[in-house]
Amino acid sequence: MSERAWPSGAATAIGSMPGTDPVEAAAIVFGELPDFPYLPELPARGVGADMLGRTAALLVDLAVDVVPSGYRVVARPGHEHRRAVDLLRWDLDAVQEAREKAGATPPVFKIQLAGPWTLGAGIELPRGHKVLTDRGALRDFTSSLLDGLTGHVAEVQARTGAPVVVQFDEPSLPSVLAGGLPTPSGYGNVAAVPEPEARDLLSTVIEGAKAITGKPVILHCCAAKPPLGLLREAGADALAFDIAALDGASAAFLDEIGEVWDGGATLFLGAVPSTAPASPTTLKDVGEPVFRLADRLGFNRSVLAERAVPTPACGLAGATPEWMRRALALTRDLGKAFVEPPEGW
Repeated sequence: MSERAWPSGAATAIGSMPGTDPVEAAAIVFGELPDFPYLPELPARGVGADMLGRTAALLVDLAVDVVPSGYRVVARPGHEHRRAVDLLRWDLDAVQEAREKAGATPPVFKIQLAGPWTLGAGIELPRGHKVLTDRGALRDFTSSLLDGLTGHVAEVQARTGAPVVVQFDEPSLPSVLAGGLPTPSGYGNVAAVPEPEARDLLSTVIEGAKAITGKPVILHCCAAKPPLGLLREAGADALAFDIAALDGASAAFLDEIGEVWDGGATLFLGAVPSTAPASPTTLKDVGEPVFRLADRLGFNRSVLAERAVPTPACGLAGATPEWMRRALALTRDLGKAFVEPPEGW
């Protein structure tokens, strides 16, 4: 799917924000990123407000609860699962209110949820093993997730009036591929998942999300060296990553970026620091590395307007409220600079 669902020069953010007030968060998102707003995540509210809890709230006919080691599958929804469902509903109420106050329907609206490998790595089966160690259970979770996504997308569209784009977050994927996840005992690691198997499951959710929304699908991985080629091969239309991953990057990794970009993928470039830098940061400070990347890979700089979207480096949950607003403003202005670069860049 090559259609671009967002306007040229639009900017967005990864998802999480500081604070606990969904009304304030939604108002900030619609104010700062009017061309590409998103459903804010506020993990500071605690259990059920984090990425795994929010995604679990969408599952159909599957329930999780909280144990000392994290989220675990249970027979029926408990207090924490119901709380996650309520938090998500309140967030949607806040988004609807923010859209109505904004007085205009955005061109597109983004939602975020954990991808199947991160979900399977972060939730335990009743006996304590990770869901991904049981391929049958993992398939059930994937099917349940797509069922829940169907209803979620319909509700978001009804509340915002906008087309919906799905972003799958896969921070655990590199550890899944490398066999870096600990077993319940802590004395060993879960066996590495072969790349073809990882790709096939990702393809299932990507194709499912495209069928639900009719729009491109974004895959986000904030690991130091995200497996961009694998994500693109799985069918992702857009790839989101932190450009700090380019510091000291090998020629092979740069080639991988160039290949997926040249192949038609849109890059969501995490260019703005997620927390306040030690010294004042200007638009040129965050923009120059992105323009250098295009130059380094041999692309005409017009590719940034055509197939790039600026974002903060990762979620903003750890930012101060002041930096969060500044980061979103820098991100928005960088999107405009992709279309009309300032003189001297």
